[in-house]
Amino acid sequence: MRLTASLRTSSRVPLLQAVKTAVATVLAWLIAQLLLPGELPIFAAIAALLVVQPSINQSVGKAVERSLGVIGGVIIAYGVGLLFGQSSWIVLLTIVICILLAWALKLPPGSANQVPISAMLVLSIGTSTPAYALDRIIETVIGAGIALIVNVLIVPPVLLGPSHGAVRRLAGEVADTLDRLAAALRSPQRPFALEELMLTARLLRPMQEAAERAIKDAEESLAFNPRQAKHRRVLDADIEEYKRLKALVTRSIGMTRAFRDHYDDALHLEPTVQAFSQELGRAAHDLRLRAPGADAAAGERMPSPGEPAALTAPLIIRTPHPEHWILIGSLMEDLRRVREEIVGE
Repeated sequence: MRLTASLRTSSRVPLLQAVKTAVATVLAWLIAQLLLPGELPIFAAIAALLVVQPSINQSVGKAVERSLGVIGGVIIAYGVGLLFGQSSWIVLLTIVICILLAWALKLPPGSANQVPISAMLVLSIGTSTPAYALDRIIETVIGAGIALIVNVLIVPPVLLGPSHGAVRRLAGEVADTLDRLAAALRSPQRPFALEELMLTARLLRPMQEAAERAIKDAEESLAFNPRQAKHRRVLDADIEEYKRLKALVTRSIGMTRAFRDHYDDALHLEPTVQAFSQELGRAAHDLRLRAPGADAAAGERMPSPGEPAALTAPLIIRTPHPEHWILIGSLMEDLRRVREEIVGE
């Protein structure tokens, strides 16, 4: 069962990418065979198979890696074959040399793997002549070029939806975290409730990482994409919002940790702590106001589009109990920075 599970993934590549790969491979084979008759266009087909990627940017990178790897492998194989012939031990020796050379030159994985593969194919099924070596290089360029053209003409999807949704969900969860902390400040808390509050706040980190990955995927999908200009403004807005949320995640977790570490049962009696609770509620309100639709599950608490910002009134700090001043000072500074991030002051 474990072996079978390791051979399967939880999701499959999009059908569009599979179709593009098939189309590119067939075209590369036919065109290379037409332009370079006499040998089966294996290098062209392999190049097309490898170069078709989910995004045009990735395809360009694969095309460069593939071409460089083939050129290096063919040149090495031609030189070795010219000097030592094509016996089996020469093929093995050439593979080892290519692997070590790729390691010494710090080649990327695509090129590092392609150099010994190309050398092995040339020595095993080819002939050590300049014309054959040159034809295999041309063949590879044809396959990579056709794959790039197919990937541009059959435009890969723009991954703005996942990034947009991830950023909105992160905004909603930050607002919920601020609301939970505001509620905890208003009344006494039991130890298990404090730990639950802290554990829930820490869940912001994986959500932040997921949003960052989604944004990177969206940027990757727009690179070299003909539809880039149409969608770039939406992605830029999500990136700016993510930067603000990244700072708010740190503040939210920090405030929750300070509250848990310095908590005592008399804390809610402090007038300043009650004022902090109101400010946190206002901060959550304004965060949702800036990011409408942040969390579909929180739709009942979403402010209306025309509703004004709540972080407008100055906060008056009264002298706290000596045992509470560290927490109150920490919360006051964090609240100031939260306000700066949300209101932009």
